[in-house]
Amino acid sequence: MKPQGTLLLSRSEVADLLSIEEYIAAVEQVFKLYGEGKTQPPGILGVHAHDGGFHIKAGILALDRSFFAAKINANFPHNAKRFGLPLIQGAVFLADAQNGYPLAIMDSMEITIRRTGAATAVAAKYLARPDSKSILVCGCGNQGRVSIQALSKIFSFEHVFAYDIDNIQARRFANELSDELKIVVETTSDLGEAMKRSDICVTCTPSTRFFLKQASVRPGTFVAAVGADSETKQELEPALLAKNKTVVDVVDQCASIGELHHAIASDLMTKQHVHAELGEVIAGTKPGRTSSDEIIIFDSTGMALQDVITAATVYQKAVDRGAGRIVDLAQ
Repeated sequence: MKPQGTLLLSRSEVADLLSIEEYIAAVEQVFKLYGEGKTQPPGILGVHAHDGGFHIKAGILALDRSFFAAKINANFPHNAKRFGLPLIQGAVFLADAQNGYPLAIMDSMEITIRRTGAATAVAAKYLARPDSKSILVCGCGNQGRVSIQALSKIFSFEHVFAYDIDNIQARRFANELSDELKIVVETTSDLGEAMKRSDICVTCTPSTRFFLKQASVRPGTFVAAVGADSETKQELEPALLAKNKTVVDVVDQCASIGELHHAIASDLMTKQHVHAELGEVIAGTKPGRTSSDEIIIFDSTGMALQDVITAATVYQKAVDRGAGRIVDLAQ
């Protein structure tokens, strides 16, 4: 049957369609498929602009039907102060991979934030200590918020620490999440002290210079490095990856734009020093955590297949519920 048109979905419509639990389930499924070699390799293209840039992530995935998705995201760290705009803006193009028909165009912000938080939760499920009770989030924006929300579905946190160079933002973040999670979220300006008290650390900042050092991380900690999605961004000291077990989402991608990129540039690692891709751990072909005292780093640059599976799931939910509006792009 010929499709009736292309579905357009705004950010608020996308936000209403999937729960964070559904994002976690979808992301875990697609990493497992990738780890089992049941997907085509995802693709990525980056284009630099003044004080920012664009990246395109694309992939094909066979689910109940075959989907292609390409996400175009703009990333401009100074947007809030200069223009009152979000740091990340963009759209996802979803097509039927059997005939190329454009099924949907949807806002990418909610998908990007939630699938990234879901990936952090999935990685922590396999790589953090199961008895983890405390977490530090570095970067008190939307990504930090969703990261805590997703991780709270996996762990029962007793202590949450919030760190940001903007103290007002950190306090607002702590107050709102304290009400939501029904536990005290404590702001901190002492990163080293907070690390001593944290089982899990998530870094999700636009930093271009590392701030988390090897000496600050205690044995047994799981660190999810989320911020580095271009070669100019960096949150972790390269030695932190080189001296500990490093797991990545996609090896080649992390070697190009992730924290691994900086460790390789510092001559401390090669791609061969990476312990595993997350999909290999989930698929059971590589071990995850093997002792309670090992430090494990997850270098998360964002795999395109996460966008494909979540966009496809959003689309199917939207069709079922009659959400969005249909346009005929061919007219």
